[in-house]
Amino acid sequence: MTLPRTDFAEPRNSAELLVSLVRNEGSAAHPLLLSRILLDGPAAARNFADAVHYLTELHGRHPGVIDYAAERERHPAAQDWLQAAAIGFTEERAALTQLVVAAGPLPSTPGQAESEAAVIQQAHALDMLAQSDRHGTALGAALALVLDWKAVRSVLDAASARLGTHLPACTLPDEQETRAVMLAVADTGRIDRAIGFGARQMLAQHRGLWDLLDARRAARRA
Repeated sequence: MTLPRTDFAEPRNSAELLVSLVRNEGSAAHPLLLSRILLDGPAAARNFADAVHYLTELHGRHPGVIDYAAERERHPAAQDWLQAAAIGFTEERAALTQLVVAAGPLPSTPGQAESEAAVIQQAHALDMLAQSDRHGTALGAALALVLDWKAVRSVLDAASARLGTHLPACTLPDEQETRAVMLAVADTGRIDRAIGFGARQMLAQHRGLWDLLDARRAARRA
């Protein structure tokens, strides 16, 4: 999915635009989450199983987006944030693993081979994005992932409650901390644009995942 272009030009505007981009184009704005179809109703258990399995395919691997960004980003102002984000996301990967075990196998769904191919392609796209040599791109992807994870985590928390498991509180950096990093590193237009590109591509992959999960949900009802 192609996201609308947003120019990241001035540091304070850049931080605001990043947060706005995640709010308007991220997971929380996707129709599947807005409608609560994923979370409620008699098919919720199968929907949750689908979601946690495919989120694990995308983000359950190590190294992941944040780890790659930490290897590439050398701006001093980003180091503490990246370290905290990497530690926090290690805990989120453990939460995904816990939920996958509790949810059991993937629900039987028409077009399973095509779904697997699609999510593998998405995971590959994220790896390529997070390992980009364009300075700022990997950091932009990591920033967007952390900001967007709030909406993702709401799905995981709902799945946890449905499955009778307990997840520890999310310890990823909060929005204020993430804004501060963006303000500190957005010192040139070139880096702003690279961060914006990385953020948009990260959000596009998340929206693609929700599109896939919605299509699978509909296929199981057909």
